[in-house]
Amino acid sequence: MSSVHPESLLAEVAALPSLPGVYRYFDAEDQVLYVGKARNLKKRVSSYFQKDHGGTRIGHMVSKIRRMQTTVVRSEAEALLLENNLIKTLSPKFNILFRDDKSYPYLKVSGTGVPPKSSAAPSGAEAYSRIAYYRGGVEKKHRYFGPYPSAWAVKETIQLLQKVFRLRTCEDTVFSNRTRPCLLYQIKRCSGPCVGVISAEQYAQDVAQAEAFLRGETQVVLKAMEARMMVHSDKLEFEMAAEVRNQMNALSRVLHQQSVDNVSDTDVDILAVKVQGGRACVNLAMVRGGRHLGDRPYFPSHVEDGHAIGSMAVDDDTSADIQSLEVTVLESFIAQHYLSIPVPPALITSEKINAKVIDAITSQTGIKVSAVHNPREQRRSWLEMAEKNASIQLARLLAEEGSQQARTRALVEALDLAPDDIDTLRMECFDISHTSGEATQASCVVFQNHKMQNSEYRRYKIDGITPGDDYAAMRQVLMRRYGKVAEAIKAGEADLKLRMPDVVLIDGGKGQVSMAKQVFETLGLDLALIVGVEKGEGRKVGLEELVFADGREKAYLGKDSAALMLVAQVRDEAHRFAITGMRAQRAKVRVGGGRLEEIAGIGPRKRAKLLQRFGGVRGVEDASVEDLMSVDGISRELAETIYQALH
Repeated sequence: MSSVHPESLLAEVAALPSLPGVYRYFDAEDQVLYVGKARNLKKRVSSYFQKDHGGTRIGHMVSKIRRMQTTVVRSEAEALLLENNLIKTLSPKFNILFRDDKSYPYLKVSGTGVPPKSSAAPSGAEAYSRIAYYRGGVEKKHRYFGPYPSAWAVKETIQLLQKVFRLRTCEDTVFSNRTRPCLLYQIKRCSGPCVGVISAEQYAQDVAQAEAFLRGETQVVLKAMEARMMVHSDKLEFEMAAEVRNQMNALSRVLHQQSVDNVSDTDVDILAVKVQGGRACVNLAMVRGGRHLGDRPYFPSHVEDGHAIGSMAVDDDTSADIQSLEVTVLESFIAQHYLSIPVPPALITSEKINAKVIDAITSQTGIKVSAVHNPREQRRSWLEMAEKNASIQLARLLAEEGSQQARTRALVEALDLAPDDIDTLRMECFDISHTSGEATQASCVVFQNHKMQNSEYRRYKIDGITPGDDYAAMRQVLMRRYGKVAEAIKAGEADLKLRMPDVVLIDGGKGQVSMAKQVFETLGLDLALIVGVEKGEGRKVGLEELVFADGREKAYLGKDSAALMLVAQVRDEAHRFAITGMRAQRAKVRVGGGRLEEIAGIGPRKRAKLLQRFGGVRGVEDASVEDLMSVDGISRELAETIYQALH
């Protein structure tokens, strides 16, 4: 095996220290192959090059190694954390990867929640906290609860808080410009702070109780409500007492409806893993504040490759046993997931996790984390529920992947394609979108590995054409997308990043295909790659025909054709991506994307005055502070705020 590796690499391996650390392997194209950790770098890395791994996955990976990097750390726990940080950053092709393109949602409670100190103090929106769905960075001036497994879980919690505590959800600008209560007040979902129906002190008390409820202190909240009710009753304020009583009843109903109600387990994550057919699913269920918020499935990449190579590394450590695939997947998830997500103090797992993984998470977060893999009573029911959901989600994934593979295979046969590997078939689809020539945009979406590759989508802003000329727009986007590719092919410098797809799908009939043909002829590219999707008679779905640029006759695949289903799926995704980009661009041109409304102190009336005075957002942007002050209701302080926000 060593004969295929550079002498400099083998010398570097021989010189490694016998210390804990992390190693990275790179191939001839300098792409990262694998990231691993070791308690003894010299022993672990040497084992890759001293053994003959044959035609195994390990041997395949080792044969590609041309360069390596190592980092020495102080302990194995540090090595574990660094390893998984690098895995998430570099996405090595032979590691088990958990990719998650979405951040977790939170429930945000705005402001400090502290009422004004005196009646003379300002009592604007900042004095009345707002509850809202939130994703993004955390600001210290607000409070955040979560994370929640889904947007649905956050919105359900907001509805619950509206029913019980009647907290506001309106934007600050709406709040500041209300002159009478809104519909939410009428249906008893808001206490009407915008028009002074409730005092700032009373509202702050409701906010404090809502936050205590979100922390799981339900009994404390109920006792506080009961005390408030008795105080109102003693003062003969029976209507106020009845309001608090109704709040208590609503909260009691909510607690009764919850399938999970265990005060001792306020914050817990339940993790169940299922492996089948070369794929794996980790199902994460969340309990926060004693309430079960739902679950979320994760499907790792490179499961078998990562396990095979990881098992070799474990086997090399004589103090450890070879792990099962389920344990390897679950440990990889825990190590990667909690690098960026707050970890609860208790984890319930379907497999026994190495204590070193838990210790590393504890040392990183500063929170004492415990893991239980054989729970009892209520925890057992949680785990069984998570295991069942993992099985269901994995079965769904396998069914969907089988269906997508069948569609890809059908398209290959229908178009008489000959890809090296059906899994690598790459299709790029283009669509043009605009509104009567305004804000013209082109979209390019990518289908590969039997699924849409969202990270490779591209939008192109089309300039310098006659508004509404779709043919010119198509010419421009194709020239911009494939011009450099054609140059690289002619120069013999084409690589994976500058390669032609197997199919170039055009959302259009003969006209658009003819334009694509002209572009490809100019660039010297293969016309057989171009396939147009022409709408059928009456523009009915399922009657589409395929149009070719190389002289082939039109093809009708049939309404129930799996190939047509795939073509329609990709075409519709290109259309969706184009039209959302066009609408965003149009909104930005027309009203600045709502930038004025996002400025504190600018409500609908002042915004309308500014737009009327300066003729649009661009005029407001060009205005000086003194010009802005000339508008009725705009003080110097507000004018400076507007100027800074727009610059």
